Amino acid sequence: MKSFYKKKILITGHTGFKGSWLTQWLLKHKANVVGISKNIPTKPSHYKILKLSNQIKEYFFRIEDRKKIEKVILKEKPEFIFHLAAQAIVKNSYSDPNDTWQSNTFGTLSLLESLRKVRKKTYVVIITSDKVYKNLEIKRGYKENDILGGDDPYSASKGSAEILINSYIKSFFSKEKKNISISIARAGNVVGGGDWSNYRLIPDCIKSCIKNKKLLIRNPESTRPWQHVMEVVYGYMRLAILLKKKRKLHGEAFNFGPSLNQRLKVIEVIRRMKSNWKKISWQIVKNKNKSFYESKLLFLNSKKAKKYLKWSCILNSNETVKLVSEWYKLYYSNSKRPLNFTLNQIDHYEKLLKLKKR
Repeated sequence: MKSFYKKKILITGHTGFKGSWLTQWLLKHKANVVGISKNIPTKPSHYKILKLSNQIKEYFFRIEDRKKIEKVILKEKPEFIFHLAAQAIVKNSYSDPNDTWQSNTFGTLSLLESLRKVRKKTYVVIITSDKVYKNLEIKRGYKENDILGGDDPYSASKGSAEILINSYIKSFFSKEKKNISISIARAGNVVGGGDWSNYRLIPDCIKSCIKNKKLLIRNPESTRPWQHVMEVVYGYMRLAILLKKKRKLHGEAFNFGPSLNQRLKVIEVIRRMKSNWKKISWQIVKNKNKSFYESKLLFLNSKKAKKYLKWSCILNSNETVKLVSEWYKLYYSNSKRPLNFTLNQIDHYEKLLKLKKR
């Protein structure tokens, strides 16, 4: 990660789950991080646990406020930008679709408009979602050139953001603005320590466990390509590094996901969580909540990332679940030193990366 040493890096959504992991990882390598978020989204908060507010410069406002984000970018002059700020919960997109569209689509528009004013070389990774693809119920993994779509407000807002990004790249950042390089990162089903979001399997499992309650499982046979947050965050950083080196990656989208044989059913994830933390328990109940639609499995084909970025998941499903359960188990048994859990896991992952490269 020498490429980030003492570099000014702007992260939108730095207080969120993935944003806080990315921020901590970059700080480990002595990057100069600036954060933009509208709030601290959960309590407990991984961002607060890591005490990131003491280590970075940060601004708090809604990402769709173009004047404010433009002012920050022109003032801070970041060399790298990671755009993660979003309303990321599918269920919430039904209860407040306007907020979802404002954050996910118009927030991206604000960033793109601001970049038109930038003069220095800037490398931008915009994170969208695995749900940008039109769900055609096909079994193969979706490739980057497959048709985009979205049947729920969240998916549609992310798919629309990608169409928006493409239009700006072709219209404003192709010949006219060669100093701006943009790539898109798509990922989903990300798990890891420090996630307390609502309506997600592992956070819901942990919340039930701490309250000495059973996790209610409504879709035990649902299968997802679960991947650890470190895999995805490393992919984002790897993309940013190579985007700087290779102009041809400008305008390209990349999928980040595990191989087909690493998919797990919901019930398998919980069973493996329990094998690492005996306190976890569950109960299978009938699914009566059909008030909103959520896409079925969208498995991503990540061969493009492997070919051009030399990226692929290095943790198998057992290792992923073990790292997640160990993080929470340590946090709730020794919450005075939670920073160490995250840093130790990053160190562990970097050692695995070095072994892979040999």
